[in-house]
Amino acid sequence: MRTNFDEVRKQKDLIILDGAMATELEKKGFNLNDELWSAKVLAEHPQAIKEVHFDYYKNGADAGTSASYQASIQGFAKKGYSAREAKDFIAYSMELLIEARKEWWEKEGKSQGRIFPLAVGSIGPYGAYLADGSEYTGSYSVSEKVLEEFHITRMEVLKEAGAELFALETFPCLYEAVVCANMMERMEADYYISFSFQNGNQINGGNTIKECVKALNGLKYIKAIGVNCTQPQYVKEIIKNYKEVTSLPIVVYPNSGETYDALGKVWHGSKEQITYGEWAKDWYQAGASIIGGCCRTTPNDINQIYSWYAKEHQ
Repeated sequence: MRTNFDEVRKQKDLIILDGAMATELEKKGFNLNDELWSAKVLAEHPQAIKEVHFDYYKNGADAGTSASYQASIQGFAKKGYSAREAKDFIAYSMELLIEARKEWWEKEGKSQGRIFPLAVGSIGPYGAYLADGSEYTGSYSVSEKVLEEFHITRMEVLKEAGAELFALETFPCLYEAVVCANMMERMEADYYISFSFQNGNQINGGNTIKECVKALNGLKYIKAIGVNCTQPQYVKEIIKNYKEVTSLPIVVYPNSGETYDALGKVWHGSKEQITYGEWAKDWYQAGASIIGGCCRTTPNDINQIYSWYAKEHQ
């Protein structure tokens, strides 16, 4: 059983994404202070990843995202895995997501009248592979050829494994987003692009929302554009600025409100006093069509979104 973005959009004006994978894996006792991040668990304890996917579906997610954000051929190679093993791990990330969806659907989803969720393939930026914090700044400078060679194999593997939509997410720079968008277009694969932002109008690499939209305008397979891995207080302004220059659906899934030290790989501060569900309702009213959570968000945060939306649309 499969679905696609357009079918899900026909059924709901708000698609609820899942939340953080790493946060839940750390709660289960896994140490993710590693260059592979959650992809390390993909290789060593895949059942734990499947359990997290199931929990997000159970708590209201209309779309689950594969644990492939930091999974790449090159990243696994640095850890001593062969290219064949790396491809198998990347494919497995999508297979686990789809298995969790099937199990949840048969046990709960179908009887609850929920929609059949999307299976989304996560593609993180080149900077995530570098594991030096540059995924949050876009400070890496590599050629288009290097970016294509880095991304294309895992894109193809995820598509073959069943990805129904791609999330090009946490992209700090427009240049890489355009390169990856063009690869998606050649693959004829549906996708959305989500940038990380430094304020209400500029992505971390410095480009404005208007510049980003202009560079991506007219592409056939792009389904949404938006923001993730960003402080939640910027999101409402980001939605407003997007809506002024594009008719594409807006996707938002910021962090919980804590601040990440990319070099020390630790979080500081605490969540905002306002609940995540309250934030999300505000973003929905501002015009967001796809809402979920990024770093430090939990199944409970996703359930908060599901609960008020379900109550208002009974």
